[in-house]
Amino acid sequence: MANGATIDVLYFARIAELTGKRAEAWPVQAGMRGADLLASLTQKYPDLNQATRLKLAVNQTHAQPDVALAAGDEVAVFEPVTGG
Repeated sequence: MANGATIDVLYFARIAELTGKRAEAWPVQAGMRGADLLASLTQKYPDLNQATRLKLAVNQTHAQPDVALAAGDEVAVFEPVTGG
């Protein structure tokens, strides 16, 4: 951990169901990327492996897994949605 620095992780729809929570503070390390967060989340919440694809939004902007994360960021985790 970087001196107690955290990001706010928000879970939506089925991801919230699989984690059992809507949000939590998550420790952030220097150089941490979105893919690192997703890997850590699936370790902590093995049920997330049921999700077909996890997507990220950082500070309310869709982001790729290689996005750099910084203390204080708001990171939303969700599945892609389709319309009909």
